[in-house]
Amino acid sequence: MDKIDELLASGPKVLNVGLRSFFEACESQGIPVVHIRWEPPAQGDSELILILEKLL
Repeated sequence: MDKIDELLASGPKVLNVGLRSFFEACESQGIPVVHIRWEPPAQGDSELILILEKLL
């Protein structure tokens, strides 16, 4: 069996970034899932992002 066949035969494995409801939906179906809590820097405020970029 080649790598693609192995991947397809083993079922889905999910890495979820950000949207908790997607994580919960996968988890409720028994799908192996890891949730990474992520939010845009400065909550997406472009002015604050520019200030942060200058600091870094």
